[in-house]
Amino acid sequence: MAARIYKPARTAMQSGQAKTKEWLLVYEPEAPRRVEPLMGWTSSSDMKQQLRLRFDTKEEAVAYCERHGIPYRVYEPKEPARRKIAYADNFSFRRIGQWTH
Repeated sequence: MAARIYKPARTAMQSGQAKTKEWLLVYEPEAPRRVEPLMGWTSSSDMKQQLRLRFDTKEEAVAYCERHGIPYRVYEPKEPARRKIAYADNFSFRRIGQWTH
C-alpha cells in the first residue's frame, strides 16, 4: 500500500495559515469504493483510508515510511505568489488604470 506525503493547502474558507504548516501522510486506496445497494451509501473495506498521520517536518514523515517499509511519494507544496502592495498605492499619481469613484 503506497502513501502520499504532502503539505495541505488552506481551504476556501480560510484566510490565514492555520493547519497548513504540518505534513500529512495519507494512504492511497487499495480498492475502489462501492455503493451499498440497500441504502445507497458509498462504502469501502479499506480501513487505512481513514488514517491520517500528521508530522512537523517532511523528513519525519519520510523516516516513518522508511522505518515501517511503506512505499511513499512526496508532493512538494506550491508557494503562493504574493504581491506586495500598499494602501497608499491607490492614491498614487503613477497609478495605472482609471479611478472609479
